[in-house]
Amino acid sequence: MGTIFRQILRHNLPYKAALQTKNTRLWSSVGATSNEPQNYTKDVLKKLVTSNKVVVFMKGNPSAPRCGFSNAVVQILRMHGVAYDAHDVLGSDELRQNIKDFTEWPTIPQVFINGEFVGGCDILLQMHHNGDLVEELKKAGIESALKEAEPSQVKEDVKK
Repeated sequence: MGTIFRQILRHNLPYKAALQTKNTRLWSSVGATSNEPQNYTKDVLKKLVTSNKVVVFMKGNPSAPRCGFSNAVVQILRMHGVAYDAHDVLGSDELRQNIKDFTEWPTIPQVFINGEFVGGCDILLQMHHNGDLVEELKKAGIESALKEAEPSQVKEDVKK
């Protein structure tokens, strides 16, 4: 697990991006305060994934991830300065199973950009390393905090 974090941090040294040090909450959890049981049908899930430009289904929440892979996704999005909705799948077995069925992807976390399923931790990490995440965020109208990094610079660093 530690290697994931080393990979994330090692490949960001050339970026010199200003890390977020304020207590700014970059994520929200739609409906998190509701005590009513939620039925996670395909229609409900479709509304959830389109409720924000970036939506993450994860174990725990961004301030307290309960899985190393979820934590890695949180750190990547934090480095890019992305605001996103987060949904804790540990709070509902139905949500955890139905989001897997919805995407036909067996693992958590799951990341959506502009309502489109991008992938899990491994895909997001790869996109982060090769610069594709900056481009994908740009397509969604989100300016990455790491935008000044050139993809060729990242690719050279990955090869090392």
